[in-house]
Amino acid sequence: MMAFKPWNACSSNEVAVQNRMEVRIESLIEGARRATGTVVIVDVFRAFTTTAVAFARGADRIVIVPEVEEALRLRSEGVGKVCVGEVNGIKPEGFDFGNSPHELMQADLQGKVVILSTRAGTVGVAAATGATEVYAGSFVVADATARMVRRAAPAEVTIVAMGWNAAVRTDEDEQCALYLRNLMQGRRPEREAVRALVLASGEVAKFHDPAQPHFHPEDLEIALEIDKYDFAVRIFKEGEYLVARRHG
Repeated sequence: MMAFKPWNACSSNEVAVQNRMEVRIESLIEGARRATGTVVIVDVFRAFTTTAVAFARGADRIVIVPEVEEALRLRSEGVGKVCVGEVNGIKPEGFDFGNSPHELMQADLQGKVVILSTRAGTVGVAAATGATEVYAGSFVVADATARMVRRAAPAEVTIVAMGWNAAVRTDEDEQCALYLRNLMQGRRPEREAVRALVLASGEVAKFHDPAQPHFHPEDLEIALEIDKYDFAVRIFKEGEYLVARRHG
């Protein structure tokens, strides 16, 4: 059974906010299309863990696009300096980095604009057209994301677990969605219990498969550093682009 720790004492106002918020969980591309209210798009392996690391490494902002060709075009036009992403887990030709938090851990991104294209998280953000505001969700920014949402006190929150290629449910994204919902509703599951559930899932094997070297074992460890960063990642529509910014 999942163990829970109580929050530090909440004010009566905070409890009222938690009780007032409707928080529901959806999955995959269909879930992103159905999402309304404040929307958290979850992609743990690896897009929105990679995004958080990019901000920790000093990125100014991240332009999110669903297609590889668009990312390369935007870089050539000077919209951004660095292309990060994947197709079927593999770095596309011409990209600077794969969709890997490990690869970005030593990257010099200070003040740079990153262009991100992946097959799940970025596609989910583009599909969430019914959202009033959007956050990029992962374990490493979960507590900060929940805190920002609680502070804004929206009436409706949708958390979308994007899974593999936005088409197949995966335990890490579903567990992260549940973890976020618990935090938003005033409960704190044991982090090690959550980690154990994810580590027992089928998606973990690829990070130890010599035939898939693009899935670095370090990516797995970084992605499961629950609540590592004290900022959230919020996504805005800025002109014709979807742009992620460090929030908080």
